[in-house]
Amino acid sequence: MWQGPRIVEVTAEEAQAAAAHTVLVDVRGEDEWTAGHAPGAVWMPLGRLEGARFELPINRRIVCVCRVGERSARAVAVLLQMGFDAVNLGGGMVEWQARGLPVVRDDGSPG
Repeated sequence: MWQGPRIVEVTAEEAQAAAAHTVLVDVRGEDEWTAGHAPGAVWMPLGRLEGARFELPINRRIVCVCRVGERSARAVAVLLQMGFDAVNLGGGMVEWQARGLPVVRDDGSPG
């Protein structure tokens, strides 16, 4: 039985609405990120997360996102153990796109 912290999930719409007050951290691989991501997201692959603790603001909520929500839930658990306020974007980028929310590439073109 899982004994770690409870992982709170937010919807894609909630994440987008709170974007001015949160940091959206995309933990997917480089090929997934390059194909398209949420505007304003920060790319920080899951494997690099622990070493990047000083790159993230401690005073803002972090919303983690991956393709469907599994890797980002692991990222949230890691961040919570580090003392961050972190939540998971339920359904990941699949849900983000299904809701018709914008997806871009690094050059600003549609993802």
